Amino acid sequence: MWESETESVSGRDYGNAVQSTTTHGVKTDSFEQKGQSWFVATDIPSDLLVQIEDVTFHLHKYPLLSRSGKMNRIIYESRDAELSKICLDELPGGPEAFELAAKFCYGIAIDLSATNISGLRCAAEYLEMTEDLEEGNLIIKTEAFLSYVVLSSWRDSILVLKSCEKLSPWAENLQIVRRCSESIAWKACANPKGIKWQYTGKPWKVSSPTWNQMKDSSPSRNQQVPPDWWFEDVSILWIDHFVRVITAIKVKGMRHELIGSSIMQYAAKWLPGLIKEGSGLSEDGSNSSNSNGSSSWRGGLHMIVSGSGDEVPSVQAKDQRMIVESLISILPQQKDSVSCSFLLRLLRMANMLKVAPALITELEKRVGMQFEQATLADLLIPCFNKSETMYDVDLVQRLLEHFIVQEQTESSSPSRYPFSDKHKHDGSQRGTNLNAKMRVARLVDSYLTEVSRDRNLSLTKFQVLAEALPDSARTCDDGLYRAIDSYLKAHPTLSEHERKRLCRVMDCQKLSVDACMHASQNERLPLRVVVQVLFSEQVKISNAIANIPLKDAEEYHYQPLVSNRKSLLGATPQSFQEGWTAAKKDINTLKFELETVKTKYVELQNDMDNLQRQFDKIAKPKQASAWTSGWKKLGKLTKMTNVETHEISSQVPNAEQTTKTPRRWRNSIS
Repeated sequence: MWESETESVSGRDYGNAVQSTTTHGVKTDSFEQKGQSWFVATDIPSDLLVQIEDVTFHLHKYPLLSRSGKMNRIIYESRDAELSKICLDELPGGPEAFELAAKFCYGIAIDLSATNISGLRCAAEYLEMTEDLEEGNLIIKTEAFLSYVVLSSWRDSILVLKSCEKLSPWAENLQIVRRCSESIAWKACANPKGIKWQYTGKPWKVSSPTWNQMKDSSPSRNQQVPPDWWFEDVSILWIDHFVRVITAIKVKGMRHELIGSSIMQYAAKWLPGLIKEGSGLSEDGSNSSNSNGSSSWRGGLHMIVSGSGDEVPSVQAKDQRMIVESLISILPQQKDSVSCSFLLRLLRMANMLKVAPALITELEKRVGMQFEQATLADLLIPCFNKSETMYDVDLVQRLLEHFIVQEQTESSSPSRYPFSDKHKHDGSQRGTNLNAKMRVARLVDSYLTEVSRDRNLSLTKFQVLAEALPDSARTCDDGLYRAIDSYLKAHPTLSEHERKRLCRVMDCQKLSVDACMHASQNERLPLRVVVQVLFSEQVKISNAIANIPLKDAEEYHYQPLVSNRKSLLGATPQSFQEGWTAAKKDINTLKFELETVKTKYVELQNDMDNLQRQFDKIAKPKQASAWTSGWKKLGKLTKMTNVETHEISSQVPNAEQTTKTPRRWRNSIS
């Protein structure tokens, strides 16, 4: 894509190759190589030996001095007038770039391509081949080729940026990296409609295809170009240049989902241990680390697994640490840019490689933003700080805290929505947050069940992690009960107080029928907890029976409240009927004990009354006078008469109309 019509299979020509426009005293048509030495094909003996690394060039002073300011200064500033040997080990691009520069000085045509232009441009800058010495010097020609040919091509921009890995800091100072990154970013964000695209992950044997080859290999106009067409090409870059490209793409407004996907694909290629086995292979089945076919490309780094702690290869460990830190720094800020599983695997590797604490904290916050998407396998992160526990429980605790803070922040900031949509948003947001908390609660319960088998896990850590979520996050505590029972199995030496403390994290009223049946026969639970379970189950059964029709009451006795009975522990009774019979037996036993207590209470009350009467007899006062006793008898008789009259009047309402009022007693009391 973005190819020029003047491209050739063997490379690009810039005006029929770059050649000198002037003729020097030394005429030659070619260079000859003999072992590690280069010789000019001419009869004039060489008077200057240039050594670069382990390669030597037998040249002449005049062609080099006429074009290179660096060579002028080295020779004329030297006190040795007959200087015949120069060492240029610091020349960027190495012997390959100097060979092309020397041929240019001798007037030999050289072919410029995307594979050699960056090294030649840096070498020309190092040798100071400017226009002050001669018009049309190497700097201006290589700069024109970069600007007008390379930057207009997608593939050539990728190749030039790839070749800049060994040219730091020259490529940075000459803005080659910046210009190539900007060119790649513009093309990645452009609309692919109507453009002849050229994108594959195949090895690039040549810099660019011909126009006819490009036209034949390009998709038709009706063929849809996938949005991730640029992932494979960009992923061959080293991490520094990949960061530059992604940063430029962000500025251009690329969707954050695509940026996140490109980062995940890059991590799969360069960090094979980050992704599951088999995902690091290319389409043809070969290892992705060698997908470009270039021997100079370092490819993917192997996963470093520390053995004794001090045997980790330092070079590979530093490279991996740099890749992980760079990927964390360029992650998009949006919530669903990358998957939570990828973030957790990246966090696992960051902890293993001891990445900077600030970046780890930032990554933990990102995981907390979408913690409800995590899986149990991703949370089982080993503890790399030589802790007593097998898994990093403190890390999961921090992730859960970040999740709770994020949920509270989202639920307390509805002001960004219009007033008309405020109530609608509040309802949907509340439901979304509740569902997320419920998923996280199930995840935490499963995690607790898994890590509770570790005998080094303290009761405090278990309790803190279990109580981190609010009570509303769990509608059923079966998962929490399963974790508690697993912890009790792995820690049989817990005291009675510690077992009671452990069971406080569970609400017995939120247990299902199957869980209650299992708990009622669980000898590891404290007796008080078993009684609470039975009582709560009796209340639930009574309420359930009261809320259903009478004809369905008998059928209800044999229907469990939770359908997934197989999810409980293996100690569940063989059949529901047997468990139900055992539960009814326990309930009847409790009822019988309650009636016994009531009977004893009544007997004690009767004994108390008898004792009170005996006490009254003993403490009875002396006999009263006849006058006082007579008045008492009269009062009792009056009361009895009034009571009888009231009863008769209530039985015969019209008695006053049919009978006369009885005459009062006026007998003497003497």
